[in-house]
Amino acid sequence: MKKIETVNIIGMGALGMTFGKIIADHAGYDRVTFVMDKERYEIHRKEEFHVNSERVNFRLSPPENAFAADLVIVAVKYDDLPGALDTISTSVGKRSTIISLMNGIDSEETIAERYGADRIVYAVAQGMEATHHGTEVTCSKTGEILIGITKREMSERLERLEEFFETVHVPYSVENDILKSMWGKFMLNCGVNQTCMVFGTGYGGALSEGSEARMVMISAMREVMLVARAERVLLTEDDLMYYLELLEGMDPNAFPSMSQDRLDKKRSEVEMFAGVVKDLGRKWGIPVPANEFLYKRVLKIESAYL
Repeated sequence: MKKIETVNIIGMGALGMTFGKIIADHAGYDRVTFVMDKERYEIHRKEEFHVNSERVNFRLSPPENAFAADLVIVAVKYDDLPGALDTISTSVGKRSTIISLMNGIDSEETIAERYGADRIVYAVAQGMEATHHGTEVTCSKTGEILIGITKREMSERLERLEEFFETVHVPYSVENDILKSMWGKFMLNCGVNQTCMVFGTGYGGALSEGSEARMVMISAMREVMLVARAERVLLTEDDLMYYLELLEGMDPNAFPSMSQDRLDKKRSEVEMFAGVVKDLGRKWGIPVPANEFLYKRVLKIESAYL
């Protein structure tokens, strides 16, 4: 199978721009294209983009001018995924590999329904500490991309992706149990992302010993553990402690993405977090009161500015 040489990215948020810059810096800016619908293209083609205060000359393209790429990276918000699947139609060719850097646990399944599971290498971004405002991204911690497969016949695509990430210096790790890694990140996000938004705090406030925020965060994470086990993914208290320790290494004054959504008066990804947990709780008959609480509070907060 041909080596990865060209990359198309959809989504110009913190993930897309940060990893897009890393790839473009090493592979060449002519090898990386941000594909977007025509309306966004007409707006963004006139703008300047900066990552960590450095101007970056990203190549932009509407779908009709995009060509099939060896690697397609999906890094959009949850609500934007259906439209993104239309936008990348010209970017996906016979040899294209697709990875999703979206939060949550179901974007790969949604993409596979449209473009086939045989194109997808599972991925999850972890440990990033970044803010995104307009055309500027400030990233103090890049974190890494965890990658893996669920079927042996996908091993060649995984090996190609490993080779490419090595070449372009993208920090990554190959996971033997990628589904557990994805569920673990989902557990973390359901806890800290939603809690920080609801309580109007950064990582430090959510971690504060004895606080209501910490209690709600951990309760929400434990509920994810329960529904994960029902879905045959074994998350344990050791996994929960691992992610809490990961949070302790973050800037206590920094905000996760849902807190940034509140500050920017944008719709959050609560449906992808508590919304999914609520659905799984109903499916398996598992009570999820912490996620129910967070879901209602987020919707109330959003109703004040949407």
